[in-house]
Formats: sequence, C-alpha cells, structure tokens
Amino acid sequence: MRKGLTQAIVIALIVGVAIGAWFPSVGIAIEPLGTVFLRMIKSLVVPLIFATLVVGIAGQGSDMRGVGRLALRSIIYFEVVTTLALVIGLFVVDVMRPGAGVSLTAVTSEQGTELASKMTTFSGFLEHVVPQSFVDAAAHNEALQIVFWSILFAVALTRVKPTPHSTMLAFCESLAEVTFRMVDLVMLFAPIGIGAAIAATIGHHGLGVLGSLGKLVLTLYVALVLFVVLVLLPVAVAARVPVRAFLKAIREPALIAFSTSTSEAALPSSLEQMEAFGVPRRIVAFVIPTGYSFNLAGSTLYLAVTALFAAQAGGVAMPLSRQVVMMLTLMLTSKGVAGVSRAGLVILAGALAEFGLPVQAVALILGVDVFMDMARTTVNVVGNCLASAVLARWEDRGQITEGVPHGAPGRDDLASL
Repeated sequence: MRKGLTQAIVIALIVGVAIGAWFPSVGIAIEPLGTVFLRMIKSLVVPLIFATLVVGIAGQGSDMRGVGRLALRSIIYFEVVTTLALVIGLFVVDVMRPGAGVSLTAVTSEQGTELASKMTTFSGFLEHVVPQSFVDAAAHNEALQIVFWSILFAVALTRVKPTPHSTMLAFCESLAEVTFRMVDLVMLFAPIGIGAAIAATIGHHGLGVLGSLGKLVLTLYVALVLFVVLVLLPVAVAARVPVRAFLKAIREPALIAFSTSTSEAALPSSLEQMEAFGVPRRIVAFVIPTGYSFNLAGSTLYLAVTALFAAQAGGVAMPLSRQVVMMLTLMLTSKGVAGVSRAGLVILAGALAEFGLPVQAVALILGVDVFMDMARTTVNVVGNCLASAVLARWEDRGQITEGVPHGAPGRDDLASL
C-alpha cells in the first residue's frame, strides 16, 4: 500500500518549494492541507505510545529488572551522544564564527526578553514529567508524561491476576495493531500534506531570508553533518547495525521531520519503521519517546551554535571555560523543551539572559529559525531511531541482519513477549 511513498514525498517536497518560492500566495492558501496531515499524525501518538509500552513492559511478566536496565542504559547512551554533539557544535562555531561582523544595533530585544521569561527550569522539568491527568497529557500530546504514566500502568498490570492481565494485554496488542494500520492509511495523504506544509513555510518566509544570515544556517548544517558522520555513523558501525538497511528504514520519518519541522509528526512512522527494521517492540516503545526529551542531539547542536553566534555578534569574549559552563547549562535545561512552543528559542533566550549575552540576537535568529529547525528536527529523529537499534543490540546481544535481529519479536509473534 505504501510502495513508492518515499519517492512521492521527495517529489512533493520539490513541488512544495517551487510553489512557495514562485507562487507564495498559493503556498499560504494551501497551508490547511499541511495542518490536516499534522493533526491526523499527532492524533495517533498517544495510543501508539501507550499500547506499545504497555505490551512491551507487561508482556515481560515480572521482569522489572530488565525494564530498569533498559532505562539506565538509555540514559547513559543519550548523555554520551548529547555531550559529543556539544563538543562538535562548539568546535564548528568557533572555527566558522558566523556571528563575526553581524550588527545587532538595529534589532530590538523585546522578543528575546519575552521568550527568556518563559524558560523552563530543571525543577520545572521534573514536575512536568509527571502528569496531573492522563487525559490532559493525552490532549496536549505530552510524550514524556504519557511514557511515565504508561510505565506505571504496565508495572501495575504485571501485578494483577492472570485473567485481567491477559485481557488488558490483548486489548493493548489489538490497539497497537489497529493504530499501526491507521498510520498506513494516514501516510497515504503524506505527499499532499507535506507538500502543502513546505509550500506554506516558503510562502510565509521566502528564500530571501537565508541571504542575510546564510552563514549561521550553513554553520548549523555543517555541524549537524559532522555529528552524523563522526558520531552516529561510527556508533552504528560499532553496534553492527546494517547502515544501508537502517538508512532505508528511516527515510520516511526523516523526510516527515524535515518537511514539517515537528518530531511529533515523525513519531508514529519512527515507531513503525524501526519495529519493521527488527528492533523489539518493548525497546522501540521505550527508547524513541523517551529520546524525545533526553536525546535531542540536533537541538543541542542548535543551542551551541546559536548561543555562541549571539556572543560573537555582540562582541562578547567567551573563553573556553565559560563556553563549557554555558553548554552544560543548556544541555540540562533543554531536557524540558517538550511541549513548549518555539522550545529551542525559549531555552536559548533564557540562557543568553543568564550569561549576560545580547538577547536581541534571538530576533535575528527567528528570521531563519524555520530553516534551522528542519535540520535539527531531522537529526533528532534519526538519532532516536539509531538509539533504539543500538540499545536493541546492547540489550539482546542479537544481530540485526537484513533488518531483523535474531530472536527479536515482530508483530506476528508479539504474544511471545
């Protein structure tokens, strides 16, 4: 049913860019088509996370030690990869110096100050993890809150009698299967929705905005490419993840992430494609949604590049020791970006204010942020997909061959969990 979908999405991207550049009014007019697609995709996030996590954890019986081990290994992996992203970001921005020669005199600081006031603290992030209501978390697509509640539910399910346990487990298995089939149906609309979304983006902002701050955008793209080549690729090789098969598996979610600039839109496709790739459902369901808050390597790189861009543009000297302190602060505070509008800019503005850097730089960055968001969101999605494959190898010590790890349960033998 989805044969040729990736090619159709690529064609839609090209057509959408052409429409947005040459007929911006048309691109803006068809924006609702993109909005409809995003809403359909986002409506599937909560049932997918809930059903797959409950089946993955409760299907293990009483092996809660395995769940704790997976959580610990995930956090270790996330933090190591994010730290490497920071190092690459610092190196590239110090070499390319995109802020040198940029004037901030004509830029107002009002917008940056407003965003800085919304910055989420680390304590606020911890409170944000726990939902006041599952219904409220589901209504706002709070992925991390859904993960937290689903884990509690799954652990509780392992402690009930066999009859309610098997009944609820069968329900969640059925819910997961039906939702995956809904993903297939929604993805048939993807070329139209994605083409409309990119046409509206170009129609609103135009390609001309890239001219004035092109070096900043280029710096981020160079840093992201280096991160993929120097970190993600060696990790995949070291974990014996078949790179060619992996790239084929992530084409669809990566294209969705790039064209919509929204990780949520790519989540259902990421879950489905990585399970089809051969990663056990219990690992996919835990690692990818959790990575949306803890494994944001693309966003971390973005914060490193833009923060030092602001310092360079404002003529503020930033010795290496101060850069490291600021980057560690950004790495911690960025864990709370889930669910916050323009989350990267909010964290950036707060950090600039805290370290005495020119907040008005945010207004400049805002002009090209949409183009930077495409790239960082794509790297976030690709990084989370790879994390699930690497942790599958780490956990099960199986081999992913032709997209299927030995001993990894697929959808047909899910009951064996």
